Amino acid sequence: MRPSITISEVAPRDGLQSVGPFLPTDAKIALVAALHAAGLRRMEIGSFVSPKAIPQMADTAEVLAAAKTLDGLECTTLVPNRRGFEAALQHRPHRIGLFMSVTESHNQANVNRSRADSFADLSAITREALAEGFAVRFNLSCCFHCPFEGVVPERDTLEWVERAMALDERIEIAICDTTGNAAPDQVGRVFAHALASWGQRFAFHGHDTYGMGVANVAAAYAAGCRVFDSAAGGIGGCPFAPGATGNVATEDVAWLFARMQVETGIAMPELLRAADMAAAVPGAVPGGRLRAVPALRKAA
Repeated sequence: MRPSITISEVAPRDGLQSVGPFLPTDAKIALVAALHAAGLRRMEIGSFVSPKAIPQMADTAEVLAAAKTLDGLECTTLVPNRRGFEAALQHRPHRIGLFMSVTESHNQANVNRSRADSFADLSAITREALAEGFAVRFNLSCCFHCPFEGVVPERDTLEWVERAMALDERIEIAICDTTGNAAPDQVGRVFAHALASWGQRFAFHGHDTYGMGVANVAAAYAAGCRVFDSAAGGIGGCPFAPGATGNVATEDVAWLFARMQVETGIAMPELLRAADMAAAVPGAVPGGRLRAVPALRKAA
């Protein structure tokens, strides 16, 4: 059966980027392989960023090379700027992920640029990336809440969504709950408006800081979204979003959809084993609920 939704696994990138102790490259490759064995076929492998800014991502090229040997796996790497795009041109992930923030304060904290400057640069990279044959994901951070500006007005988010959508009809737009502060009704309204206005080209990226991650995934799904980011073991968090904790756990999202009889292509026993690996990463702060459910452990 073909999956009727897509889960994009982000533990190797978003899950690890804020972890202090450097995880050896072979351990990262083993995590990617375990996630692939669980049935995940789309994954954020790493990011081409300055190793001074994000030391954990210094070996992205090596991890990507190993990941590209896995059957049917679509590999994404995050690209923050032109230097990162030049690295992507050299190492050829299947998809590049661009990112900027909906709010000025977080964009300055995250990439030290204004929104206008980021958008101009990313617009040019989008055109060049598509011409080079990459798939493109345009991530909009802080669509629901900003650690510096508070709750984001929905009209502001949708204005930036519209600007990103206008770049090219082939790109995917991720509407991101970077701080995990979103509420399901807010998520539902934003996705309903986006899908009704611009069609099925959206993804939801959620965090679980306030325990609302799975509820927000369900709200985005009910509104029509069919691509969801999550991290095995619930690890992760933005280094430039004070107070934000891990991503919504992949195992929790997979169970939600299985319980709703929505096909994901994921095998839960193998996923729990991969989630245990992610949760055991030194320095990581795991989250999620499924790993602690005795009945699932017995079944696995």
